[in-house]
Amino acid sequence: MESLTLSSYLKKGYVREKLVEINREVSSILEASRIAYYRQESPIVFRNVDRKRFPLVMNLAFSREVFLKELNVTSDSELYLKFLNALNSPAKLSEENLENYYVERNIGLNDLPILKFYPKNGGKYITSSIILAGDDEGNYNASIHRLMVIDDRRVAIRIVPRHLYRMFSRFKEENKHLPVVILVGVHPLITLCASFSPPYGVYEMEVANSLLGGSMKAAFIGETEIPTPLVSEFIFLGKLRCDMEVNEGPFVDILETYDIVRKQPVIEIEKIWVRNEGGIFQEILPGGIEHKLLMGFPREVSIWDSVRKVVPEVKAVRLTFGGGGWLHAIVSIKKQTEGDGKNAILAAFSGHPSLKHVVVVDDDIDVNNMDDVEWAIATRFRADKDLVVIRNARGSSLDPSAENSLTTKVGIDATMPLDKPKELFEKVRL
Repeated sequence: MESLTLSSYLKKGYVREKLVEINREVSSILEASRIAYYRQESPIVFRNVDRKRFPLVMNLAFSREVFLKELNVTSDSELYLKFLNALNSPAKLSEENLENYYVERNIGLNDLPILKFYPKNGGKYITSSIILAGDDEGNYNASIHRLMVIDDRRVAIRIVPRHLYRMFSRFKEENKHLPVVILVGVHPLITLCASFSPPYGVYEMEVANSLLGGSMKAAFIGETEIPTPLVSEFIFLGKLRCDMEVNEGPFVDILETYDIVRKQPVIEIEKIWVRNEGGIFQEILPGGIEHKLLMGFPREVSIWDSVRKVVPEVKAVRLTFGGGGWLHAIVSIKKQTEGDGKNAILAAFSGHPSLKHVVVVDDDIDVNNMDDVEWAIATRFRADKDLVVIRNARGSSLDPSAENSLTTKVGIDATMPLDKPKELFEKVRL
């Protein structure tokens, strides 16, 4: 299980090759985030943030290659299948004693290198936090939520209407606080698994356990005995209060715009455990490459799975960084019959309902090269024949151009027509 920790990840050769260590004192107010912003393709260790006792790491998922290397696969299809298999076959975590790995520390949030990322942020934020919670029926959930620091023991949490919201609403109806566990400082694959949205009752940490070979152990913490994997640098135990809301925000989202201020509930932190001989704090740069990869990749998997049900061979899917890793997709297919491109467009929108624009290309087009994609649009697309427009469709709440989350979705079929000579549409390659 030691190989699943953040510290073991930082020791890997391909990570160390890119690792940047900063030993001088760095301010938690804008300075650390500015450094991380301009070095997004390098993992960074800050040894001295405001003279706090714990180091800070950022940019852990600095490239898509991290996922390929960590799972020892060489293609997108293999990678997508790894996650789909884990989602369909979650593995229970075996029980272990918390005290064998952690020590309870008499520290508060003020002792941690928590950052203010952007000038208009509502305060300092913990952005890597995985929230674990359970209901009275034995269902558990793990999901990533931003936490805005209020004081030494309280944070405001941004919750959207998904599984944690459902659990919290049930407790709130009974005027009860929801017990939660917060993980900070984990291996990038565990963070990635917490970014997926499987059906209610499928525990994302069991998905991670399946993906990583079933070696994760857990302690059962708190009133609802939440299965807490013993792989993070920090574990917080707290309560999501049913009787308290504060203003949360502004905060920069994946589109690199400020999200609005909202009333959000409060978590009160009761205990903090630190990993033995550990204590590496982690932050994720809002709107950065890591943020977009972690949010976008799970939707790539769902798009790929949806499209392969209507087109026999799907080579790759990319949610582009220009679209925030969320609103724009490129889908590469091996076209076999006319109409495959349009079916792929419709399936992509089904696989990721927040998707706004999708371009479908042939498998000779490099989805990582936007010039190649644009060339396919220029030479293989005709708007009168190959454009799909869906008006008044529900899109993403993150899209500032949407009205009440309604938008117009556009699909571009930039695949070669099969009734014309292929040579007319082939790009010369050296």
